Amino acid sequence: MHELPPCPACSSAYTYEMGALLVCPECAHEWTAAARSDEPSEAVITDAVGNVLSDGDTVTVIKNLKVKGSPTGIKAGTKVRNIRLVAGVGDHDIDCKIDGFGAMQLKSAVVKKV
Repeated sequence: MHELPPCPACSSAYTYEMGALLVCPECAHEWTAAARSDEPSEAVITDAVGNVLSDGDTVTVIKNLKVKGSPTGIKAGTKVRNIRLVAGVGDHDIDCKIDGFGAMQLKSAVVKKV
């Protein structure tokens, strides 16, 4: 069994794993664990212009997107805050919440880092 690192925000020793993230129950801080030698390293995810994306970044949608079940889509220029990088369905690799639409996944090829 391996020992989990303390929370980088509040130094709490009571961190726990939730999927690929480490979570602090005292301050609710979430972060990714450092790659261990027995786990494969993660691929680098970049935006439409080649900037490296990471969890918590703010991005801007660069083209109009259609949304199933919605009469209007997501317009170009919409800011999306606090993204989370995931291995989503198909090539959707960003998990986020968009005002007026709720939680959804986006492709990194249709966003630009702010």
